[in-house]
Amino acid sequence: MPKPKAKRPTPPRAHRRSTAAGAGAGGLGLAAAAYVGVDYARRHLPPAWWRWHGRLQPALWGALALAAAARAPFYRRWDAELRAAPRFLAAMALMLAAFLCEAVSVRFVSTVLGLHWHRSTAPLPDTGQWLLLALNEKLPQIVVDLLRAPIISLHHYLMLFIMLGFSALFDCIKGPGLGIAARYMFTMAVGRSLRTVTFLATILPSARPWCAEARYQIPDHPHPWAQKYYAPYASDPDAIRRVIQEDMPYEYPGEYRPSWGHMSFLVDILRPTVEEGSSWYHFLKKASGGCSDLMYSGHMLVAVLTAMAWTEAYGGWISVVIWFLVLHSAQREIRERHHYSVDCIVAIYAGILLWRMTGFIWSAIDNSRARRLAKLDKVQNRLFQAAKDSDMDEIRGLLNEVELAGQERKGFSQRVILSFSSAMIVFTLSCVLLAFTLTSDG
Repeated sequence: MPKPKAKRPTPPRAHRRSTAAGAGAGGLGLAAAAYVGVDYARRHLPPAWWRWHGRLQPALWGALALAAAARAPFYRRWDAELRAAPRFLAAMALMLAAFLCEAVSVRFVSTVLGLHWHRSTAPLPDTGQWLLLALNEKLPQIVVDLLRAPIISLHHYLMLFIMLGFSALFDCIKGPGLGIAARYMFTMAVGRSLRTVTFLATILPSARPWCAEARYQIPDHPHPWAQKYYAPYASDPDAIRRVIQEDMPYEYPGEYRPSWGHMSFLVDILRPTVEEGSSWYHFLKKASGGCSDLMYSGHMLVAVLTAMAWTEAYGGWISVVIWFLVLHSAQREIRERHHYSVDCIVAIYAGILLWRMTGFIWSAIDNSRARRLAKLDKVQNRLFQAAKDSDMDEIRGLLNEVELAGQERKGFSQRVILSFSSAMIVFTLSCVLLAFTLTSDG
């Protein structure tokens, strides 16, 4: 009787994290939870203790920076980091350009209709806000207090992602760290660009009608573009009264037009006033979150992308916690009238879909096995022929080619890698400090 064919052994499935990472699998999650927890604890400490908290937070940042710098010489994937650097820099440039366009657009939609429109236009009806108010009446007070608590904010989400990216140095996630950073920034740039197009398409009234008057010093009347295309003077009761009294066509006052040189094209978009200063950069910085509703929420986009990055790269209990924090942030955005419910809902599914679409930049899946199988398919005929000819040298050579196909290319000298690693550590830490400085006001 013919012998039954032996079953082909099934190769073990690749794990998302390496064995080295598995040894300290909870370390990164505990560090992330400690960072958020320490910052939240400040709100429950007596004022006399706040100065100690003010020292503890920079100390924590410094400890993380020193740990990253100390680990850098022992990191084994600087070749991959160096190859990912062009994508990282290109994604950063694209993200900064998206932020610039967004800041210009935020100022435009917030000022183009004038203060009178902001004061007189009621917020949109929002059933999400109604639901939260109804829950306040039904839920226990301790639960309501928890929902109201400012547990996490924008800079916490940024710090959580920065910790995730730097954890590649400790083999907690699949490197290169610059690869996941490039994917994060590229997705952020696409998401912000789509957001800008969305809120420019239709100007929605803010859920906080007093915002524009408190933040900007702009005229009551609309911009000339809005006068012509949206709000003819006959629809303004004050203008009708003046027409009756003066029997003359009413003209709005002229617009202030500072000399900005090559940036003068921004005058009609930013709508500057004498009271607010003369620098175009000042107007962009002051735009902040704007005072019209911006569909969809930029804060929620950052939160969702951070949660998606943690879920794919690290997983575990901390990813579940971060998703709960995302939902908590969403209900706070609605509860505190920073956004309508639809802004947060759209931001959540837009962030998830955008992250899923950008896996070509970086992925947590180990592709080395796929590369080896692809190489094996190419050489299998030659391998069969060598086996028939009992040519062991040819078989060893072909199997070595298959093994090398799953390994990363190493084409940089030690001096280049050392210079690059030093420069990249300094550059990324500088970017971290700059990001915290720019987002310190939320």
